[in-house]
Amino acid sequence: MLFIIIFSIQLKWFPFIYNSTLQVTDWQSFIAQIKQSIMPICVLGIWQTAMLMRFVRSEILENIHQDYVRTAYAKGLPKFLVINRHVLRNALIPVVTLVALDIPSVFTGALVTEKVFRVPGIGALLIDSIYKNDTPVVMVITFIYAILIVIFNLVADILYGLLDPRVKYTK
Repeated sequence: MLFIIIFSIQLKWFPFIYNSTLQVTDWQSFIAQIKQSIMPICVLGIWQTAMLMRFVRSEILENIHQDYVRTAYAKGLPKFLVINRHVLRNALIPVVTLVALDIPSVFTGALVTEKVFRVPGIGALLIDSIYKNDTPVVMVITFIYAILIVIFNLVADILYGLLDPRVKYTK
């Protein structure tokens, strides 16, 4: 709501209601599509980015004082190399878990964002189906969310093997 008040009503930069009938046929309609998509995308992205930044910062601060970092500095490695190869790589392991669980929550968080900005999407369809007692549609959308959770957890497990060489997948 704050974005709508500031950027749509006061500054008049962006439209506050999403026009779902807009068809991109020329450059001007493409720009209009981009302008009406900026606020919903920013609202979804800022929340996730703020949480991830705090988590990455705390993980880096926790890992930067470990013995392996002091050893890397003692070997004479430059600070950039130590941070990228040692600290960041170990700090990203728990972040991968958080991202894998947060990506499906972006889709569920889109429920509220779609209703606030009047964007016709899967979240708006879910809420309308709940109001209309349309059980099959609610079940399908819930199933899609469950599949997203399973897929992104699988991606996280694969990334563990790439980030941490101690993780080995055996038969």
